[in-house]
Order: sequence, then C-alpha cells, then structure tokens
Amino acid sequence: MAEEIIMVKIKFTKGELKRQRGALKQYERYLPTLQLKKQQLQMEILTQHNIGGDRKRALEAKMRSAEAWAGLLCDPGVDTSGLARIKEVLRATKNISGVDIPVFERLEFESFEYDFFFSPLWVDTAMETIRQMVSLKEEIKTIEEGIVVLRHELMITTQRVNLFEKVKIPEARDIIRKIKIYIGDQMANAVGRSKVAKRKIQEYILEGVAA
Repeated sequence: MAEEIIMVKIKFTKGELKRQRGALKQYERYLPTLQLKKQQLQMEILTQHNIGGDRKRALEAKMRSAEAWAGLLCDPGVDTSGLARIKEVLRATKNISGVDIPVFERLEFESFEYDFFFSPLWVDTAMETIRQMVSLKEEIKTIEEGIVVLRHELMITTQRVNLFEKVKIPEARDIIRKIKIYIGDQMANAVGRSKVAKRKIQEYILEGVAA
C-alpha cells in the first residue's frame, strides 16, 4: 500500500529527477550539522549534570557542617529571620548550538543589620554559611532549568536527525532510482521504436525501388 501511495506522488520527468537530486543534496549536507548539534547537546547535558552533582555535594557538605551550630539559630535573643533574604538573582545566558540556557552568576542579599558588639560570634559564620547554601540551591535550580531546555532541544534535534536519516534521504534516493529506471526504460523504448521506424522506412524504400 505504501508503495502505491509513493508511486502516485512521483512525477516521472527529468525536471522531477533534478528536483529530487537537489533535495537529496540538501538533506545530505544538512544531516551532519544536525548530528553535530545532537552530539553537542548530549555533551552539554552531561556537563551540566556533572556540575549540578558537584553543587549538590557541596550543598550537602555545608548542611552537614552546619548541623553543629544550627540549633543556635533558635536562640530567642537573636533575630536571624533576615540572615539570607534574597534581593536579586543575577543570571547570564550561555548559547549551546543555537540554544540559550540560563547561567547562575550570584545572589544579591538584603542587608542584615545586627549589633557587632552584642551579637554572638556565631552570627557572622551563620550568615555567611547560610547565604552560601542559598546560593548553591539557586545555582542548582538554574542548572536544572538549563537541562530541561537542553533536553527539549535534544528531543527536537533527534527527531530531525531520524527524519533525515530514516525518511527523507532514503525516500529521495528511492524516488531518484525509480525515475532513472523509468527514464531509462523510456529511452530504451524510444531507441527500439526508432530502429523499427528506420527498418520500416528502409522496407518502403526497397519496395519502391523494386517497383
């Protein structure tokens, strides 16, 4: 059935043969670009996964180290509610094979006012460590958002690679083959008819001469 459908679409002409050859040339020229893009996206996803894993391990390490003094945050004599209040998230973008992904730069925090003389010594350490943990968490979030974008683009690119490799290029080659066979048969038939015509003409001439 599929063979019948494709046969209906084919125009067995030299113009169609030229068009199909041009299309095949474009497909074969464009496919390596798509394959390279697919590889670059796969490599970048792996890179981002590795970076994200490093950041997660760093966050876990800081959280474990903070367990020793985390209970001090409950000290009723110290207001720690504004230790790591985010003011602004600063991001840039990175282009991977024509795809922009977010890149974490840093967090800007609201200023935390406290009395340097009367506040416990652990407040400085707590503020710095908690802000580092919040920054790591935001960086991990940014990385995961970028991976989502990359995976979506990889899916689209893979679909295009498969379309060219498994559909467009084989289809164009098959159509070219069929048109060439058809034109070859037509030329052979034309040569055959020409020979028959020449023979007939010669017969008529001989008959005329004999008469």
